[in-house]
Formats: sequence, C-alpha cells, structure tokens
Amino acid sequence: MKNLILNLVVATGCVLLVGCGTTVHTDSAVTQKPPENIEEIVIPPTETQTTETQTTTLTSSAETADSSATETSDSTSSSSTNTTITTTVTKTTTTTAKVTTKATTKATTKATTKTTAVVTTTTVTTTTALPVTTSVNPIPPEIIINNVPTVEVYSDITIGNLITESNIMIEEPNISVDTSYIGDKSVDVKFWYNGIEYTKQLKFKVVDTTAPVILNNGWSPYVQLYSQFDLSSLIGYADNYDRKPILTYEGYVDTNYEGTYPITVYVTDSSGNVASWGMNVYVMSSLPESTPNPTVPFDYYVQKYAGQNVRLGLDISEWQPYIDFPTIKQAGVDFVIMRMGCYYGSIRTDDYYYRNMQEAQENGLDVGVYIYTTATTEAEIREQARWMAETLNYQPIYFPIAFDWEDFDHFQKYGMSIHDLNYLFDVFYDELSKYGYTAMLYSSRNFLYNFWENKNNRTVWLAHFIDETDYTGEYAIWQTTADCIVPGIDRIVDVDIEYLDRPLYK
Repeated sequence: MKNLILNLVVATGCVLLVGCGTTVHTDSAVTQKPPENIEEIVIPPTETQTTETQTTTLTSSAETADSSATETSDSTSSSSTNTTITTTVTKTTTTTAKVTTKATTKATTKATTKTTAVVTTTTVTTTTALPVTTSVNPIPPEIIINNVPTVEVYSDITIGNLITESNIMIEEPNISVDTSYIGDKSVDVKFWYNGIEYTKQLKFKVVDTTAPVILNNGWSPYVQLYSQFDLSSLIGYADNYDRKPILTYEGYVDTNYEGTYPITVYVTDSSGNVASWGMNVYVMSSLPESTPNPTVPFDYYVQKYAGQNVRLGLDISEWQPYIDFPTIKQAGVDFVIMRMGCYYGSIRTDDYYYRNMQEAQENGLDVGVYIYTTATTEAEIREQARWMAETLNYQPIYFPIAFDWEDFDHFQKYGMSIHDLNYLFDVFYDELSKYGYTAMLYSSRNFLYNFWENKNNRTVWLAHFIDETDYTGEYAIWQTTADCIVPGIDRIVDVDIEYLDRPLYK
C-alpha cells in the first residue's frame, strides 16, 4: 500500500501545507480454471469507512544576529516557532465479492478491494516564543567616565573614589575596589543613561610606593670583637607589602679590630622603594651592660592623679612572683591586667595566672588578661583566642582581652609584612567575638605611629614610659612606667592609668 504523501514546506515564521489525495487499488485473486457448467452467485458490494487522525509537530527556529562593535560586547537576539499540524484522514473501503460455485465442488473466489484515502481536515497551530535578548549596549560618545591610573596597594577605595570625572550617575559607587595585590586590574562600572543600563570597564594599576619602615635603627649597635658581623641582628625593619625586603649597606666593619665604623644602611622592597639611614657600629672587646631605670613609688601616681577621672592599676605576670593583694588594694590599686600566657611556637600558661586571677577577684579588684605572642599565622592566632576564652571559662571580665605582639627589634626574621600582622590582630578580635569577648591592642607609642593601622578603631592600651605622653591617637589605658615600686610586691611593676571618660569597648 502506498502511503499518504504530505508535502510540507516550512519557512521562517510560516508553514505552507500541500495535501494530495491518492487512490490506491489493490487486487488480490486466487484463480483456477473453472469447470464446465458453473453457477455464479454475486454478493452485493459493501463499504467500510474508517477515520484516522495524524498529528505532526514541527519546530522551526529562526535566528537573527546583530553584531555591534562596542567597548565590551555584542548584542544577540533569537526567537523560535513551534508548529503543530493535525491531519484527519478518512479511508473508504469498498469490497465486491463474486463467488462461483458448482454442485460438485471447487470454488473460485475473486475479491476486489478499492481503498480511497482523502485528506479531509488540516489544522495548523503556531506557537511563537518571545525572543530572549542579552545586550550590552555601546556607550554613547557623549558619556564621560575617567578614573585614576594608579591606586596604592591595600588602600581603602571605592568605585566612586576611583572615578575622577564623569557626567552620569554611577549605579553603585560605594562598591570597594580590590587593592590586595599589586599589578594591572580592572573593574566594571554600571550606570543608566536615558533609561538604558550600560557597563564600562575601568582599568588601573595597583602599585606600592611606600618605603619600608625602620623599626629599630640601631639602638644597641655593639659588636663583640672577633665575632661575625650580622647587621640584621642589630636593626629591625618591615615593609607594608613585601615580606622579605632586601638589606644592604655601604661602609666597612672589621670585627678584628676595636673601633667605630660608620655605615649607610639600605632596605629596599620589591617595588624599588628604599629606606636608608646612617649609623655607627661599635666593635668592642666587652659589651656595655644596660643601666637600670630609676624607680618611681606608686604613691607618686596616687597623689598626681588624685581627684581626676581616672583609676590606677598594674599589669602583672610571673615576673612578680610575690604579690600581697590585700596590701596593693589598700595602696590604691583598683585593677590588675594579668598575663594569661605566652606563645613561642606553643601556648604556655603563666605560672602565676590562676593564683593572680583568684586573689585579685577575691580582693575586689577589676581584672583583665593579655597574651604575649609571636604567632605569624591565622591558625595560631585563632587557637590562642579560643584557648583564652576557654581558660576564662567563658566568664565575663572587666577589660577587653589584650593582644600583645611586640617583638619589633628584629621583625624581619618573622617573614611578615606590616599588613600581615595588622590582619592577625583583626583575626584575634574576630575569633574572641565568637565567645562574647572583645579585644584591645597593646603597643608602644612608636609602633602605634609607625606600624599599627588599627583601621577599625579598636580600643588601644598605650605604652609610653614617660611622665606626660604626647601621643595624639585614641587610647583608653596608658601604661606610664615599668619601674614602679608598689607596697605588697617585691619587684618593680608596670603602672597603668584607666581614663573613665574614654570608652573601653568600641
């Protein structure tokens, strides 16, 4: 049987349908030579009608692409069409049968079947999807957006700060720009103009123009006769970005002979920034001994600050193995900040921490704690913060927990940048906050000026051993001396002044 032939011509957006009805004749006969004297019986023809429905779905896709040369991208638009064709076919079958018989016997049957196929109904349903358009429009020539060509590494800058000139409104000017490493960078800036959103890519370079910082320019430049001269052991330096700036010097030092040797020292970072200074190196057969500082009686501070809006306290550790807490309380001490422990590769609890904590609280003194640390990694700092919270049994104390990192005399041996250590203090603060504590930064005036950034304005515990400090930054506590004689303590001790009109917690 030949099938219905349906020719479909599909063009973009329309369907042309051509139907052709075909009559198919099928003859089937079984024939023998008829015997003589036959009798014919003719059976009236019969018709049978059947209806079939055929459904065909055609999908035609048409794409149009418009390419526009812009600063950033092209525009593309596409659409698709689904076409459903329903065809109803009626088949009419006519059957005529003629049977010839003879009384004796054989029968020959001849049947003729005629099938007519007619296409009676065609339904075309067309569904067109809405076009999906992704477009970055070419920026009109009248738009002006100019930006600075260079930005300092680690600087806090937003897209709005980056742009120096524009005649449109930026969509999100307060988004921060990444300045965490030096090199070529770019940032996408979005803005609206005449109801259309545009994106412009701004290119700039992050640079390091800051010279290394000298933390110790040779405070004790003494060298033993006949020893190996090691300049790095006499000085301390750091760079804001470079973890290993290069140390060189000009001059000559001969440790085989005593004498004074003037040299010029250079510290150069990876961007070529240089810090330099002159110093004398003293080669000696016997090195000078340090001279103890004059001591100050605690009563001096009691009288000096009487009636002022301050309180007096001490910071203590195992360096003061004997403390009579009732006596120091009677002498005018209002609080103690005690060393909980120290870290040199591992945490060690101060030998007298538990005794100091118990007796201080029993005698009505407000308490605080600190850790002396030389940690250089985030993991170490978080471990120490968790250890301090656990050691405190998660109980509240009066003062923020103090972060004491102060080995700056030879800072370069730790392989850190200034940025690295500032980040570690923020990590310490963050980890303690998980346990309900806050942190404060302990440091000397020199390093508060030259090293610590304290961008988040954390509480500061200032160390400046002088009768009147000239430090102009914010601080809540001032460690004014390390050489005080206090009744009830058998060794010299640090004295601290808490300013009650300055917030301890920020």
